[in-house]
Amino acid sequence: MRTEDSVRNEAREILGFQNQEPGVQQDAGQITTFNQLGFTGVLDKPDGWYLPDDVSKPAIILETKAENEDVSKKKWEQELFKNLDIVSTKYNKTIGILYNGLEVRIYKNKQELADVSDKLEHKSYYLKLFSSEKLDKNHIYEVTQRINNGLHFKFGMTDLQDRMIFTACALVAQRYNPKNGLQRLKDMDYSTFHNWIYSALSKAIEDDKKQNSKLDVLLEEYSAVRMAITEDQQAINEFIDNVCEIADLVNSDNWNGEDVMAIFFNEFNRYRGKADAGQVFTPDHITSFMYRILDVNMYDRVLDATCGSGAFLVKAMCNMIKEAGGVNSDAAKRIKSEQLFGIEMYRKVYALACANMMIHKDGKTNLAQMDAKSEEAGKWIEDKNISKVLMNPPYERKYGCADIVINVLEHVPVGTACAFILPDKKMEKETKLKRALKKHTLKTIIKLPENLFFGVGVTTSIFIFESGKPQNGRNIIGYYMEEDGLETVKNKGRQDVKGRWQEIEDYWVEAIRDGNDWKYNTRQIINPEEHLSYQMPEKPFEIHEEDFLKTMMDYEMFKRGIDVKEFNEEVLKKVLYGEEIEYEYRNNF
Repeated sequence: MRTEDSVRNEAREILGFQNQEPGVQQDAGQITTFNQLGFTGVLDKPDGWYLPDDVSKPAIILETKAENEDVSKKKWEQELFKNLDIVSTKYNKTIGILYNGLEVRIYKNKQELADVSDKLEHKSYYLKLFSSEKLDKNHIYEVTQRINNGLHFKFGMTDLQDRMIFTACALVAQRYNPKNGLQRLKDMDYSTFHNWIYSALSKAIEDDKKQNSKLDVLLEEYSAVRMAITEDQQAINEFIDNVCEIADLVNSDNWNGEDVMAIFFNEFNRYRGKADAGQVFTPDHITSFMYRILDVNMYDRVLDATCGSGAFLVKAMCNMIKEAGGVNSDAAKRIKSEQLFGIEMYRKVYALACANMMIHKDGKTNLAQMDAKSEEAGKWIEDKNISKVLMNPPYERKYGCADIVINVLEHVPVGTACAFILPDKKMEKETKLKRALKKHTLKTIIKLPENLFFGVGVTTSIFIFESGKPQNGRNIIGYYMEEDGLETVKNKGRQDVKGRWQEIEDYWVEAIRDGNDWKYNTRQIINPEEHLSYQMPEKPFEIHEEDFLKTMMDYEMFKRGIDVKEFNEEVLKKVLYGEEIEYEYRNNF
């Protein structure tokens, strides 16, 4: 068993308290008093401290114990709190760390945190706990709009996906070369600008090719992009500024797994043609919701076999790394290289998925370009030992939606939780999917808001399966999320403009987990022999006096041979113009 001194020295190294840093007092030991640290007259001695000169920034206090001490004991917590109270006389933001070399407890302003790394991490991880701002997605939309308009009108780039690939490649190049990047290319000609992106992209890809040998496709697609206009220097400079601005936003501490490519698509699709209309991307808030209802964690191996832009993989990467202790943790490297798997059939979209992962400094995710319904894909999936599946496959029969779902279910391990977004009636209409229940269990159906995919004209549900276990007549639990709180914003799709979604998401995650929809009362038991979709309750029959009278009048006129349409027109003329009604059937009444 290690002594307290040994644990303290270890904590000092892990936290980075041994380093000299301008404007900060930081170290660990048993000699230094709070009085020496600027707290006049206080002779108590902290085990470790991080005290910035700028008191508006967070302070960190470390309390260590020997390995054989139980850090869950109240007395150790109180000892830490005593020191935190001292520090709080100057600092409004405090982090308290209680550590015995095996277990760690973290306190933010004396409130213990549950959703943090269970290992001691570098101080930067804990300082970021006070970063409450969210990535400004609306601003990304605005910048993307400027990029899209510039490429479309000032560069003459008419192909939707070419515009996206060109932008994505520029972003990747900038993300891998932030200090020596695009800004220095302003006022240089197009050839210099284009070649620098190619060179930077080549280097970035080379760094990650050992893990993902197919990254070359991104370089090839970039090379294939053509501009009609290349001599507009102002347009080049504006493009550079806009790309750098997005790169800074994505590189911020406030990034929370938002799918940049999906934001691009939403904006770029304003100019899409009929040939581009089949691509539907999962809204960011739904990727978050599905991640949570499947209870994905940092140890899972996640598959999206129709990954599109990579939304589910980006979200999973963000959340899993956050749980693991941040981007600098050893676990983060393992997650990127060994735990995220995607398949995309279409070459350009596959290239965009690769770019999306690389934009987030991850070229190591296992992405494959192949047909998800093929035998090749089945063998590829089988080899990955998948534990969770998150997917929004293409719905049309021509894309083989049912075959894709079945191929995934057949090649993941027994007991794998698989969540698919599908049209509400897909299970009932596809005989193949019905037959799949002989081998797999459909456990839960969550009907999603009917306006979720704006402009697509299809209503959807999340279907949650457990692979390799026959249904055997077991009932299905159904829920209906009627509203998600989002509103349609011109040129920006559906947005959480009133900040309602987080509360809605939290409620539904808890309701589905506990099986208790107390607020909306939508929970229903579905007999798989009768239905394979959420059953909307029928509205009770109602008849109003006006309806009754109209029906009786229509019937009487029918009996007397009166033309209802002509009669109504004559009445309308009388009301509007005051003329007398001359009606040949007036004597009939």
